[in-house]
Amino acid sequence: MNLLDEVKKVVESHGARLYDTEVVSEHGHTIYRVYVLKDGGVDLDLCADISRDLSPMLDVYPPVSGQYYLEVSSPGVERTLKKPEHFEQSVGEKVYLKLSSGDKVKGTLRGFEDGEVVLETEHGEERFPLNEIRKARTYYEW
Repeated sequence: MNLLDEVKKVVESHGARLYDTEVVSEHGHTIYRVYVLKDGGVDLDLCADISRDLSPMLDVYPPVSGQYYLEVSSPGVERTLKKPEHFEQSVGEKVYLKLSSGDKVKGTLRGFEDGEVVLETEHGEERFPLNEIRKARTYYEW
């Protein structure tokens, strides 16, 4: 059994899409986070329903060894972009990149093609290979 596939099935049964999962340690606690997206937005009721349906499965097939807390939430307006599909789903949004060279770039995401992130920056259209991006996230100008 592939745990990620099973988590995805539960999320999709609620009309949502699985964005990502992560395991983090905060204040001495291990947290298994499940990030979901849904057209029209993610609300607390949706997160609670998904959490309630995931819990029994994760009791049998835990995502980590030892005790952990389960959190289900939206990835937020300013979210991390890791996978090609994250970039594809964020076309048209403002994106901040930190490159392996140490350079930082901001621009509007125009696409993801042939393993490259395509941004419209102040210098025009620029392309950045995914393997040269150390960190990427969307941002919102408040």
